[in-house]
Amino acid sequence: MSYTQEEKNEFVEKLKARTKKFALDVLKLYQSMPKRGEYLIIGNQLLRAATSLASNYRAACRARSKAEFFSKMSIVVEEADESLFWLEVLYEGNLMPEEKLLPLIKEATELTSIMASARKNIY
Repeated sequence: MSYTQEEKNEFVEKLKARTKKFALDVLKLYQSMPKRGEYLIIGNQLLRAATSLASNYRAACRARSKAEFFSKMSIVVEEADESLFWLEVLYEGNLMPEEKLLPLIKEATELTSIMASARKNIY
């Protein structure tokens, strides 16, 4: 199935918004965390990964070549998976309420899958 350029552009814009929303949702989680010990370490790592996911996806959309797109998307996949890792640590360590974590874990899982697929399909 082939898509029109307009459909592709719409998908890209929706995904940009989705990755930014994910970063903002992680920021809200971070703001609700206690500011001590393991929370500072895990929270900082999670916030860095989630915001990097969003910013690097945005940069990938401006790539000047397939090689540059592939390179940026590789970073995006890595950051999405790292975000998922830190969310799982919070969940499995019982460090944050399940209702705050499960929607973010679901979104991180979906974003990782989407980004990996997009990177794979470039060549």
